[in-house]
Amino acid sequence: MLVLGIETSCDETGVALYHTRQGLLSHALYSQTEMHGEYGGVVPELASRDHIRRLLPLIREIFAEAGLTLQDLDAIAYTRGPGLAGALLVGASVAAALGFALKVPVLGIHHLEGHLLSPLLSDPAPAFPFVALLVSGGHTQLMEVTGLGQYRLLGETVDDAAGEAFDKTAKLLGLGYPGGPALSRLADEFSRTGQSLPFELPRPMLHSGDFNFSFSGLKTAVLTLVNKHEMTSQSRGAIAQAFQEAAVEVLTEKSLAALAKTGLTQLVVAGGVGANRQLRSNLDRRAETIGATVYYPKLEFCTDNGAMIAFAGAMRLESGLESGETESLKLGRFTINARWDLEMQEKIGQDT
Repeated sequence: MLVLGIETSCDETGVALYHTRQGLLSHALYSQTEMHGEYGGVVPELASRDHIRRLLPLIREIFAEAGLTLQDLDAIAYTRGPGLAGALLVGASVAAALGFALKVPVLGIHHLEGHLLSPLLSDPAPAFPFVALLVSGGHTQLMEVTGLGQYRLLGETVDDAAGEAFDKTAKLLGLGYPGGPALSRLADEFSRTGQSLPFELPRPMLHSGDFNFSFSGLKTAVLTLVNKHEMTSQSRGAIAQAFQEAAVEVLTEKSLAALAKTGLTQLVVAGGVGANRQLRSNLDRRAETIGATVYYPKLEFCTDNGAMIAFAGAMRLESGLESGETESLKLGRFTINARWDLEMQEKIGQDT
């Protein structure tokens, strides 16, 4: 089967064509980073309008690259949620219209399921079961994954997500948008100087005995340092490195504890923070000591993208997990979920 994937949950327009035998045939991504950078963060209305401008040209681009036409499609998968409501509506409406016109199934995919399954696009790929660390946007969660659609939440953030903490800390340090990657670069640059770290930041909930996270206090501790010290290039680098070390240690230790608790030996890391070099290095090193293996998506698939949505849709179709939404779409109705619990995603189509 040939599946078109459409991702428009926030500030990136992603599309892809995935074939269940030939694999990923083509994909394209347009990032709105430059536009939102002028405002220091995502402006939802502008994001929605830009998705409208970009989506159809990108779809034409990937079909041309693959040497295929719309008539070759067997199904369409789109991000149903969670995300910005207006942005989600753009992808959902285009998917529903194409599905209606082409008379092919249309599936609404959970954004986090797309991230969770994205490492399966890599080689080598993990096999079920595994523990997943989802660090995407406003989400930081540990999940036990026993199969497609079989997800059990082990723990999640009680306040700021890791990605939000990276972005907010970067803003405190006067870095540009998006702040997370800029902070990581600054931290890495300071680390390469070999200087001793003059600051020590807390590791929130490191010894809480559960798998929940908290990063709001870490951000507040950074604010205290910023207010107490003159912000030179050296002090900014030192604070960035201290923050990164604290966040990475918490993510690493909680992930390894989840492996120990479940008795599993495979860890999947997905989402934008999953591209962080120090996190990858720490996880790989610590996992090796306990005989575990860590899997990551390719760097280009750590951020939001259409490939993960097309792949998730293909997996669901092959597994017979189309759900009731396909029937609703045949009647010209579609649904988005700006808020959507991953564990509840099997209820898809029941509230259309």
